[in-house]
Amino acid sequence: MKKQLLSLVIAGAMSVSTGVLAHSHSTDNNGNAHGAEVTEQSEAQKLAVLTQQYFDESLSRSPLMATFYGVSEYNDQFNDPLSPELLADALAFEKRYLAELEKIDSTQLSGQDWISYEIFKNDRQHSIDGVRFGTQYMPISQMGGVHTFFPMLGSGQSAQPFNSVEDYDNFAKRTLGFATYMDSVVTYMKLGVKEGVVLPTPIAEKLLPQLSAHVVDDVTTSVFYGPVAALSENEGISEEDKARITADYKALILEVIAPAYQRVHDYVKNEYLPATRASVGLSGLPDGKAWYEYQIKTHTTLPLSADAIHEFGLQEVSRILDEMNKVRETVGFEGDLPAFFDHLRTDDKFYFTTEEDLIAAYTNVKADIDARLPALFNVFPKSDYVVKAVEPYRAASSAAASYMPPAPDGSRPGIFYINTRDLKAQPKFSLETLSVHEAAPGHHFQIAIQQEVEGLPLFRKFNGYTVFSEGWALYAESLGKELGLFSDPYMWYGRLNDEQLRAMRLVVDTGLHAKGWSREKAIQYMLDNSSMAESDAVAEVERYISMPGQALAYKTGERHIRELRESASETLGDKFDIRDFHTQILTDGAMPMPILSQKIEQWIAAQK
Repeated sequence: MKKQLLSLVIAGAMSVSTGVLAHSHSTDNNGNAHGAEVTEQSEAQKLAVLTQQYFDESLSRSPLMATFYGVSEYNDQFNDPLSPELLADALAFEKRYLAELEKIDSTQLSGQDWISYEIFKNDRQHSIDGVRFGTQYMPISQMGGVHTFFPMLGSGQSAQPFNSVEDYDNFAKRTLGFATYMDSVVTYMKLGVKEGVVLPTPIAEKLLPQLSAHVVDDVTTSVFYGPVAALSENEGISEEDKARITADYKALILEVIAPAYQRVHDYVKNEYLPATRASVGLSGLPDGKAWYEYQIKTHTTLPLSADAIHEFGLQEVSRILDEMNKVRETVGFEGDLPAFFDHLRTDDKFYFTTEEDLIAAYTNVKADIDARLPALFNVFPKSDYVVKAVEPYRAASSAAASYMPPAPDGSRPGIFYINTRDLKAQPKFSLETLSVHEAAPGHHFQIAIQQEVEGLPLFRKFNGYTVFSEGWALYAESLGKELGLFSDPYMWYGRLNDEQLRAMRLVVDTGLHAKGWSREKAIQYMLDNSSMAESDAVAEVERYISMPGQALAYKTGERHIRELRESASETLGDKFDIRDFHTQILTDGAMPMPILSQKIEQWIAAQK
């Protein structure tokens, strides 16, 4: 539950105050505001103090989150283990801040203060509403959890610093907390068995290789040995300290980390798997219908029903199939659309033969896209991004591509991860659309710009909503032709194929969690309506099973942003500038879609 509550803070977005919502106030001859503004300032100050206190306290409650925000004070600590006391305290924390917020007179707020108030209120109430569900009983899945997160930290390739002796000692101390937390994971999975809240069998099975990967006899093969291997290049650490750190880390890996993973692995294999469920949707769990409705609201922030989303998905799948058929005709393929799909899946000319060629291709397309962006944007991130392959230890269950934000202080670039495990899941025709989505002007623009711009409360600077981030990234894909991309019909097919994935998600996610679909039915539906590799379809469906509602955010978010753009263009006519519209979306931080709508409506009014 603590992970769920804090995830609303950590998701990742920020930007600058644009002033489009600011109200005008009269002043005297000395420039001093009259009474109404003094009242507003007083309420605004209360809000600023309250939200900063919340943010600061959140960091002390989640040392891991603090590390990712560049706050080093807690680098030697791990999050507290799961317990009834921790969950009760997390709920009380949210209720306390909501009660304090309600003491502030929101009618006296305007501009960024009004946005902050609405976002903070929405987040606190939504966190409280989610307590009724049994999230804490399924603390890990193949899509994520402490078991996959901690190796990223310990690899030396993420937010945890490994520059000084103190840094190495901090992580060694943090490791002890990790082991304790892993034991609490087992405790709560056992409670989940008693409560009937358990993972589906195929999802639990995927945990076993993830856990066993870190049970090693040779420490040099462990991902946690990475920082030790890098010691030889660190001239700031003495040879004596290097020897001591090396010995300490060998002991940590063999005596603390590996045994912690072994304990969880053995429990999952011997006790948990026999108790897992045959059903795959949330509807198969206690209070499952309401739980899924909560997940829809979590990830879309919109008042949408599963039935309405399912129908929207079916319509989009049909429309995109028609567009795909036009591509088939354009390239002169003589077979029908299913045969065209099979051709695209199996013909070697559509795939890379080496990991190096795949990464190089994405690096090259980056330069091409970057040169085109000024046509549609007048705001750009200061931080760059790099293209990397997903680490082998997490490749089996990772998505085809993903993005990790840059360090807030600019010390680490963003990372566009490509999963090179199955080259047949990475077709050449996805190069442009996938890069636009995950990097620029998709996730990299949205998150990096927000982290870099000054002026917002910190709780908004690092706030995030799936519908905002993924909706923006899919909307960014839709800009491809405006940027001069997708001129090759196969590249355009790649865009359609990726859009089709998001459309199918609407059908499959709601099918799994609200309409009783099986895992096998969902996989077959995706194979029947696209050219995606079977391994990719399996990974996608199992992702939706593990993350109910998350996959709904893409198309619903894109649709909402597109509707806002059309409204602005229609209303403003010749005054509409697409670059200014994009600035408005990107430079006030992530927010629920209803609040974004109000913001854009007031921006439109200010332009007339």
